[in-house]
Amino acid sequence: MSDHLQFLGYDTEGFFDELFNDGNQPRPEGQLLVETINSLGVGELRMRQEAIERTLMRMGITFAVYGDEQGTEKIFPFDIIPRIVGAAEWSRVEAGLKQRIRALNCFIDDVYHDQNIVNDGIVPRELLEDARTYRTECHGLSPPRGIWCHITGTDLVRHADGQIYVLEDNLRCPSGVSYVLQNRMVMKRSFPQVFNSARVRPVIDYPGRLHNTLRYLAPSQVDNPTTVVLTPGIYNSAYYEHSFLAQQMGVQLVEGRDLVVKDGFVFMRTTTGFERVDVIYRRIDDDFLDPRVFRDDSMLGVPGIMDVYRRGNVALANAPGTGVADDKVIYAFVPDMINYYLNEEAILPNVPTYVCQKQDDRKYVLENLDKLVVKAANEAGGYGMLVGPHSTKEEQQKFAHLINENPRNYIAQPTLSLSRVPTIVDDHFEGRHVDLRPYILYGEEIFVLPGGLTRVALRKGSLVVNSSQGGGSKDTWVLAEPGMPSGEMEP
Repeated sequence: MSDHLQFLGYDTEGFFDELFNDGNQPRPEGQLLVETINSLGVGELRMRQEAIERTLMRMGITFAVYGDEQGTEKIFPFDIIPRIVGAAEWSRVEAGLKQRIRALNCFIDDVYHDQNIVNDGIVPRELLEDARTYRTECHGLSPPRGIWCHITGTDLVRHADGQIYVLEDNLRCPSGVSYVLQNRMVMKRSFPQVFNSARVRPVIDYPGRLHNTLRYLAPSQVDNPTTVVLTPGIYNSAYYEHSFLAQQMGVQLVEGRDLVVKDGFVFMRTTTGFERVDVIYRRIDDDFLDPRVFRDDSMLGVPGIMDVYRRGNVALANAPGTGVADDKVIYAFVPDMINYYLNEEAILPNVPTYVCQKQDDRKYVLENLDKLVVKAANEAGGYGMLVGPHSTKEEQQKFAHLINENPRNYIAQPTLSLSRVPTIVDDHFEGRHVDLRPYILYGEEIFVLPGGLTRVALRKGSLVVNSSQGGGSKDTWVLAEPGMPSGEMEP
């Protein structure tokens, strides 16, 4: 077995490859990286890969898989070959994401107030009211600065046609940005010269920008707001990220039991007494946030916190009720929202989507289960999904039953041929399918982190990139525009 990993003989196999073109030649933005890797000595790239894995293990960069008999904590797999995005393409992605977030924010505000988009027949009322994440308790809420979705992770995929599509929006508690920051740190140590020469845009300022976004939401009469990160606790799958972001922002990480409501405000228990809290970055779903308003059996939240929020004495990010826009059925209407609220056409298209609640759509889906990807409206992590071409007849029959039993809960989409990126497999490179989750902050302005989490399906042929389903991650390099300083000052 050779230990001299090079791209010589790498084959795209007819897929859209992010690093190589159809002729198996490096794309212009990846030329320097390919030349660098091909010039490394025998065993050098594998040594760098193994060094990164040891570093990630030592740093305890983990995630949890619920119900996994092999143990709760797992190290998030990482592959050293990055995904590279050219400056011009990123400009379009950035503009499309900003447009999408503006429209989604308008939609959330509308459905909890006048519901014009429903009254005008753009979004069917029954689809909205049957959404599991639609909160009637949030009617009439007016969040600080009129912003509902402060932190969003939007999943993008590229199809064989070269077009980038929005796969889904994550507006409740989107996770994964800690891996973006840590991946970048270890990659810079592995390829410092390439980073500087390629002029990769930085991501290290994300915690500072997140902190500024949160502080912008504080009650106007507060000059020096106290911000905290609210976590469900150590057994949550993203607990590592909660603690990492709190540490990077220099704020307290708290659980529900650390907070108390009194006299119309939220206070944090400290060793020196109670300290008022002005902004809460919550990593707890609505259901568990306040047992007096949502689930009365929740031990994770803070009794009375919604009353304080209604009074404007504490800010919550993201705002309660935001998850209505996470519903995969509501997702199908986002291009209509962009047209309705902004009078614009969507810059980034949705994946064509069949809504099983619609009779004609449902008939088509049931007749083509072997060709489509079927998704449950509110599942995450790759669960509740049928990938038609990779499914058995028995699985298709099961989903046909589920769809007929509860059509509102299902959508279907064509099976996309996701783009690939070269990935180390034993003693050579093979293409593996990827998606991309950029992170968008909505504060005084909308900021899109240049890059995001590239998730990679490490199993050969798999289209499921979720970590809980055997996926890993790669660093994402967004290149700076000509004349734009890359600002790459990360340690």
